[in-house]
Amino acid sequence: MEKVIIYTDGACSGNPGPGGWAAVLMYKENKKEISGAIKNTTNNIMELTAVVEALKTLKFPCKVDLYSDSSYVINAFEKKWIFGWMKNNWKTSSKEPVKNKEIWQELYDLTKVHKVNFIKVKGHSDNVWNNRCDELAREAIKNI
Repeated sequence: MEKVIIYTDGACSGNPGPGGWAAVLMYKENKKEISGAIKNTTNNIMELTAVVEALKTLKFPCKVDLYSDSSYVINAFEKKWIFGWMKNNWKTSSKEPVKNKEIWQELYDLTKVHKVNFIKVKGHSDNVWNNRCDELAREAIKNI
């Protein structure tokens, strides 16, 4: 199984408001940058969308080290929240419906194709790839 490194980020101008997402994918010596935007969305939707779109870009099953500054995304897998949500028919521990369920379901399905290792990075610090994703996501908002 080939190894890919992915950095993702989402951004919103207002929450909700115009939002952008971006990812940098690295495979061997190759690097690919992708991004997009939505007129009215939330920061969490953009964080999730960045991860989903990055994984959908992969052409075959891969081992992925996925770096994100989103605790929302990372904790859902690292703290196994998503498995509890599925077991509880997409309800949170407080019995509320899980927000963004459809995107979570799509992301979960992609983690069955790819072996994804979710890694938390500190946002807006000295990580060059996280900063690049933030820049791309903000550029995408401007281009709406």
